Amino acid sequence: MGKMTKSQFFAELAEKTGHSKKDVMAFYDAVVQLAYTTVKQAGEVTLPDLGKLVKKHRDARMGRNPATGAEIKIPAKIVIKFRVAKAAKDAIL
Repeated sequence: MGKMTKSQFFAELAEKTGHSKKDVMAFYDAVVQLAYTTVKQAGEVTLPDLGKLVKKHRDARMGRNPATGAEIKIPAKIVIKFRVAKAAKDAIL
């Protein structure tokens, strides 16, 4: 099996769980929205056996324009990182 599309993903989940594709999509959307709001409020959320979404503050730093070589100031910002769970690494690798 090659790259799986979103539609194929939901169809496979629906088949494996015995629920309708519509129900599976609604459940998935609810999980995603819950994860997003939790990260926004608490700073991190753990998805068991999959990984962890973490909100981090990245400090300002000096960078370099690769085209001209000129130094540029990169402003501070907040980024989202995903840390893969050990169980996921073990299952895939």
